[in-house]
Amino acid sequence: MTGPLVPFREFVLKVHSRCDLACDHCYVYEHADQSWLTRPKTISDEAISWTARRLAEHATTHALPSVTVILHGGEPLLAGPARLRRVCEELGSALHGIAELDLRIHTNGVQLSPRYLDLFDEFHVRVGISLDGDRAANDRHRRFANGRSSHPMVMRAVELLREERYRHLDLGLLCTVDIHNDPVAVHDALAVLEPPLVDFLLPHATWDDPPPRPDGSPTAYADWLLTVFDRWTEQGRPMPVRMFASVLSSLSGGPSLTESLGLAPTDLVVIETDGKLEQVDSLKSAYEGAAATGFDVFRNTFDEVAAHPGVRARQLGLAGVSETCRRCPVVRSCGGGLYTHRYRSDHGPESLSGGGFDNPSVYCADLAALIRGIEERTAAAIESPAVRSPDELLAAHLDLTRTLLAALHDTLDGRGGALWDDAWRLAATVEADTAGADALDAVLAHPYTRTWLVDALEDVEAGRGLTGPAAERLAATVAAAAVRAGLDLPVPVAYRNGGLHLPTLGTVLLGGPEKRGAAVVRATSGGFVVRREAAPGTELRIAPDEPEGPHWLPMHVLRRAPAPVLLLDDLDPFRDRFDAPATDRLEAEEADAWADRVAEAWSLLADAVPGQAAEAARTITTLTPLFTGVVEPGRHGPGALGVGPVVGAKELALGLLSGFRRVKLRALGEVTDLYALDGTWEHRTPWGSEHVTFSRLLAETFERAGLGLYDPHYLTGVPEALDMIENAAEVTVDGKQLIAAVRKEIAVRS
Repeated sequence: MTGPLVPFREFVLKVHSRCDLACDHCYVYEHADQSWLTRPKTISDEAISWTARRLAEHATTHALPSVTVILHGGEPLLAGPARLRRVCEELGSALHGIAELDLRIHTNGVQLSPRYLDLFDEFHVRVGISLDGDRAANDRHRRFANGRSSHPMVMRAVELLREERYRHLDLGLLCTVDIHNDPVAVHDALAVLEPPLVDFLLPHATWDDPPPRPDGSPTAYADWLLTVFDRWTEQGRPMPVRMFASVLSSLSGGPSLTESLGLAPTDLVVIETDGKLEQVDSLKSAYEGAAATGFDVFRNTFDEVAAHPGVRARQLGLAGVSETCRRCPVVRSCGGGLYTHRYRSDHGPESLSGGGFDNPSVYCADLAALIRGIEERTAAAIESPAVRSPDELLAAHLDLTRTLLAALHDTLDGRGGALWDDAWRLAATVEADTAGADALDAVLAHPYTRTWLVDALEDVEAGRGLTGPAAERLAATVAAAAVRAGLDLPVPVAYRNGGLHLPTLGTVLLGGPEKRGAAVVRATSGGFVVRREAAPGTELRIAPDEPEGPHWLPMHVLRRAPAPVLLLDDLDPFRDRFDAPATDRLEAEEADAWADRVAEAWSLLADAVPGQAAEAARTITTLTPLFTGVVEPGRHGPGALGVGPVVGAKELALGLLSGFRRVKLRALGEVTDLYALDGTWEHRTPWGSEHVTFSRLLAETFERAGLGLYDPHYLTGVPEALDMIENAAEVTVDGKQLIAAVRKEIAVRS
């Protein structure tokens, strides 16, 4: 099997192999593997010591910042306080200075008492308790051997853990699903206990030993869980539920949050009471010896276990699921289901592909129905407003820019220098004024602010610090905002190469090309003044809208209806981030010619695609002239397009429309996930024979749909591509929302 070895980060340590309950659904005692009969009841001192040694060795080898150890059984509390103390002490000592130890214990709660919880408090051991719901639900399986109910004792344990002195140790509740139980009653019984987490677990089953389905429904477990989901939602989601959170995460492009769902590789290993190293415990449901590796802590490292074929099979992601699953659109959310639940022997159902684990889950129909049911119920709530509204998209990008600015300030951690510190302080003063806040937003929304922030953050995180124009940009940004708002506020700035660039306004010329120094900018009535420190007695008085002169290069502003008011930015030092090089400063006559060309092209767009022209007018704020090419979006915030020396109005109109569509799609992708696992699958485009990644299929489809509203021949193949995207495994809820919007666009054209 190929792929790098995945280190273990979670270790299940069996400290006792027997149990004080006789649960009839327990995979340890009631299923195919009966190896517990041959194991010592309690883990030995030698096994504890070697486990601790192997943990430290593994954490050191892979530089793991933390490892999680779950004390398990049987019933781990039967090991007694003294043995558990020994385990905690040895593990903590071995990992001290190497990795943080996250200790947990999973218990049925029957034996839990203050003496155990005081011990767990000492060693920071968090406690998870198994509880299947109300008394009727819990008594269905979780009884003593003589049939006596365990529910009162478990409830005492839960209430003890809820006491203020122990509440910080509460890990949550584990609930095994039984569709005979009332799902609403189960939910309410768990919710009233206010657990920090509830983990619903499907009962372990295989194709040879399938789960009970009293009414024969292939989705009985999904129906049960969706009823719980509805009650959970109705009650305001009173506690986190891991299964639901995992599905919601994957629907939005995030990771799975549980081993039983998703494509994340396994990083768990089991250490039995005799020191033997095994795969995930649930495999005991498949067949005798299914979890065995042949390794133990006395002779073998955890790396040897990680290289075991059975472990590697569960680290392959998409390649590790059956062919049926790989073609399924919900596989990114379900991951083929729990590995154990895929098993069938060679004499299993003929409809499956073969023996072993190369099959869909025995809960396949349930998982698909659960995921689709949750999506149907939550799509409207989890969709990003940015997908539905252009104004929300712009607001999200302004928030993103502000977040990047705050991240840069935090990363500098006081190392930005006096100019940065002054500018940061003055930015707060500007923002405290209503007009100042609007002006600061306008400057931050300028697309090349994003370029500056991304470049500067990369430099600081790489240890290079702020240098050149990046070091001076915040001061220039604050000065530009103060000038735009007319605030009588002196803002210290720095200039280089003889020029002080104020973003969105223009460049003040303060000397020859080699000239650099410090100055102060202050707004005045109708403009601003610049006072250089090297010439304290002299000031330059500038009116931003005055023509170009010996000391002032104003930003060209294109004002030709029906085109929107656009900046023609040939000055910003951060503008040159296009495939083609940006031009130098244009003459006034050239800028006027640009205004005429853009207005003519925009007139064509306004006539042919008025909706898109109106949205582009709200989105595109800045054009940067390029030496070559037609129109390209560059690598900036969403408001910039680079435009080459285009001649024809139709060519420019198509270029502007194409550039706008690409800018919009990239802008959406920066504030929400439209897809996940890009590159995992390949898709053939309907307009050619080429196989491409999902991101490229989406980009080409989105652009062609927009162009097709202007020129119908671009719509060829678009409906088929939309179907492919909508049914692809990569697409998220927001991606589907975008596709729905595109369908509406082209329906209007049809």
